[in-house]
Amino acid sequence: MSDYSRTFLAIDYGHRRIGLAKSDPTGLIASALKTLEVKSDSHALELLRPLIEEYEPNGLVIGYPLHTSGEPSDTCRKIDKFVERLKDIYSGPIHKVDERYSSSEAADIIHAHGKKVGQDKKRLDRLAAVIILQRFLDELPR
Repeated sequence: MSDYSRTFLAIDYGHRRIGLAKSDPTGLIASALKTLEVKSDSHALELLRPLIEEYEPNGLVIGYPLHTSGEPSDTCRKIDKFVERLKDIYSGPIHKVDERYSSSEAADIIHAHGKKVGQDKKRLDRLAAVIILQRFLDELPR
């Protein structure tokens, strides 16, 4: 991995689907990568490991769904447990990013393009991961 690379992978964690996004090497632009269909956290880690090895990210970014009050949600506790297991396959930094409204923002973008979310929840998960990652990238010091 280049010393100048600022590639990050983002994870929109879900019980059945995990949306993924990746930044460009400059750490400026987030792009949709794929959506993993998972049966369990163990299965998710099994699918994430080769992607982490392939992209060698400088950090992982995971959506952290806080309540509107800013307090952690029940899902945050599940994500905390997942992050602990993620550390078994990734030794770099893992950044938790407030993902409030990312899914509704993703749905709004899909609707703005004249499409319906409907059965394509995978697209929604990927786009939510892009939004989470872009929020993180926009806050990075340059």
